[in-house]
Amino acid sequence: MTALSEGSDAEAGGRVPLDADRIKQLEFIQATVARLGTNSFLVKGWSLTLAAGLLALSAGRFSWQLATVGVVPLLCFWYLDCFFLRQERAYRRLYDDARRPGSTVEVLSMDVGPYLARMPWPEVWLTPTLLLFYTPLLLADLAVVVLTR
Repeated sequence: MTALSEGSDAEAGGRVPLDADRIKQLEFIQATVARLGTNSFLVKGWSLTLAAGLLALSAGRFSWQLATVGVVPLLCFWYLDCFFLRQERAYRRLYDDARRPGSTVEVLSMDVGPYLARMPWPEVWLTPTLLLFYTPLLLADLAVVVLTR
């Protein structure tokens, strides 16, 4: 007899297969994580486009006021990107807990509240990916403010 006829490979390895509802929950969580990643990518695109446009316009007109105004949307985009990253991390932790057989996560639950409570904003705000993207844009904007004054 083969291993499949005696039992699945998962059962033979000591793992219990997940039921259909749990698998569907994991698919929902994966879809949410993918949407959050897409949103984060779009926010970065918009922030880069807006920052470059405002920097070019303010440098061309030697307007420190316009450059100063450019800081506000940049910080707003940084916050929004931080929000999406924080949510994505929370859903990844939910996924990690829900994938385990015998998990205490309620089946088909998408509640990430307990994970968000253990993830402070500064931890996400100061991640290397966000810092490496938004800090140069902010510094360039502030440099235009100083140089056009």
